Amino acid sequence: MKSAAQKRRQTGEARLVSQQRGFTLVELAIATVVFLVGVVAVMQLVPAALQSNLNNRVDTTSVVVVQRELDQMVKQPFSSVSFTDADGNVCDLGSAATPNVVVGSPVTQYGEFVRIDFTQPLVAGYNFQAADPLDRTEGGYDVRWAVITSVDAKGKAVSKRFIVGARQNLGARTLAPVSLDSWQQLSQ
Repeated sequence: MKSAAQKRRQTGEARLVSQQRGFTLVELAIATVVFLVGVVAVMQLVPAALQSNLNNRVDTTSVVVVQRELDQMVKQPFSSVSFTDADGNVCDLGSAATPNVVVGSPVTQYGEFVRIDFTQPLVAGYNFQAADPLDRTEGGYDVRWAVITSVDAKGKAVSKRFIVGARQNLGARTLAPVSLDSWQQLSQ
């Protein structure tokens, strides 16, 4: 025979089972709509993230191209008016005959920063086209530079400032160019 306590326990369990029905169709529909809104919101972020990633890769590659060229320019003797870089490009380096003026590609000033002005036409001897080292199917890079030579009282070059910039060639789509500059002084 069952005790009174056992009968109460069975009756309580039966009541609990009968009250547990699960989700209604309305609750399930609302949960599905909320989930889909979240998925759509996240999916809209994917193209923006991909574009941002591409722009960062292009910026990084531009900096590498500019830094490589700038390093080669700074290593040249003061008396050099041109040199052939590692890729076979002949690069003009200004001269003491044109002191204290920008020679080569036009520059613009943004606050304290001087940058190559890519809206101006190319200047012979102060530009070349570099292939993208990571993707040769893309348009490559437009590399330009300017040189400012300072001279002493005797007309001898005592310092050179190199301003080098690069911008990826992507046809109608343009990305911001990268510019770096460096000073080279004659050691006494």
